[in-house]
Amino acid sequence: MLTVSTVNVNGLRAAAKKGYREWLAATSADVVCVQEVRAEPGQLSDDVRSPEGWHVAHAHSEQKGRNGVAVLTRAAPEAVRIGFGVPEFELSGRYVEVELPTVVVASVYVPSGDVGTPRQDEKDRFMAGFLPYLVELREKAAAAGREVVVCGDWNIAHREADLKAWKANLKSSGFLPSERAWLSSVFESGYVDVVRALHPDAAGPYTWWSYRGKAFDNDSGWRIDLACATGGIAATATSAVVERAATYAERWSDHAPVTVSFDWPRA
Repeated sequence: MLTVSTVNVNGLRAAAKKGYREWLAATSADVVCVQEVRAEPGQLSDDVRSPEGWHVAHAHSEQKGRNGVAVLTRAAPEAVRIGFGVPEFELSGRYVEVELPTVVVASVYVPSGDVGTPRQDEKDRFMAGFLPYLVELREKAAAAGREVVVCGDWNIAHREADLKAWKANLKSSGFLPSERAWLSSVFESGYVDVVRALHPDAAGPYTWWSYRGKAFDNDSGWRIDLACATGGIAATATSAVVERAATYAERWSDHAPVTVSFDWPRA
């Protein structure tokens, strides 16, 4: 069994003080993908930067205090890649992948966007460059006898079932027709939304809730943290769970970890 978790920590230094350390110590995952680290490795304490029992591949942003992704693996990776070949995003701290014997696992943090601003333009450019790379990655991995799992904060809710207040967000970044169509293209290119495949009729399960108001208490959230896998390994998925905190006070991020298990050789 291979278990992969993904979580946007909303600042790793802050999350480590609120419960991330304890969660990581307790998880049964073989691989953990982290987004929005917001710190360079040298700014993290030793036990957070290089936790015991884990091999860590960091990709920090050249813009201090922003972005940052990482992949933690129990087994040493055979190779690590940062970025996906688009110069604008090579040092943006938005993508890192590791090669393991039977699978490539990547952590991605897609820009959040904001309609009518340069942030949305940046998101559009990221999506335009990332999809061809995903196709290339799937093809290269297949040629090497590997499957692919790309986890992270995709910042797009694909369907109406993926956010509570979908009617109020029809013109909002994260639920724009163009963004949803792009995510459909990802799935049409050979990737499977594992959580949705295992829970086809569920509302959510949501993975992000605003800190404003009572969004968490009312479970008024978005499902934007996805585990997208190529067909071979996706077909072996046995469980997909959102590890939602029991109470608002117990949250250590505005996102919750998403944990997927596959009947696949452990990395």
